[in-house]
Amino acid sequence: MTDTPHLLVVDDDREIRDLLSQFLGKSGYRVTAAADGREMKKALADWKIDLIVLDLMMPGEDGLTLTRDIRAKSGLPIIMLTAMGEETDRIVGLEMGADDYLAKPFSPRELLARIKAVLRRAEPAGHGDLDEAEIISFVGWRLTPKNRTLLDRDDVNVELSGGEYGLLMAFLTHPGRVLSRDQLLDFARGRDAQPFDRAIDVQVSRLRRKIEPDPANPTLIKTVRGGGYIFTPKVEGGS
Repeated sequence: MTDTPHLLVVDDDREIRDLLSQFLGKSGYRVTAAADGREMKKALADWKIDLIVLDLMMPGEDGLTLTRDIRAKSGLPIIMLTAMGEETDRIVGLEMGADDYLAKPFSPRELLARIKAVLRRAEPAGHGDLDEAEIISFVGWRLTPKNRTLLDRDDVNVELSGGEYGLLMAFLTHPGRVLSRDQLLDFARGRDAQPFDRAIDVQVSRLRRKIEPDPANPTLIKTVRGGGYIFTPKVEGGS
């Protein structure tokens, strides 16, 4: 079935690859497994992959390097598996572009729930009238919600991950309004939000690097001390 999501599991542990391939396959997904970065790249070239489950610690190219390479080319959803549950690991993974993370050891059922959540976030998020707009524009930028294409002032396409897109749409639907981290989690990720405030800060940082003229001195997404963030540009929706 062509409409069945195709997952790519990348882990150097064969037992984990086999376990996840069988479990996710029985859960209704198409699954391809890869032992390292080379096999991952071949799978991406051979198949249309909808989401990657990627181990952080692997010999050769590790998960962070592979995530950075993927993010340089696409917004393909990535769930990173980390050997430790330390906040630093989560932050680094999110900084590199992962959409979510899960610490080992983990329950396959929890991973399945995360996969479903990330795939839902990769779909149109339901932002009212702006979802119906052919083009949303702000200070020279143009976003087409139908295909999630973001063009800069020079008509260059800027790739957005699912998390970055959800965050941008949260700002576009609430311009000029101070949004707390909890509100941004709710607007961008809905009931799938995880209680991890730093995740929003990391996503904001990533989004700033893509749309701000000077990310070190942001003027579009401003920090409100003790309040959260505010999106300052005028937003115009329509064709």
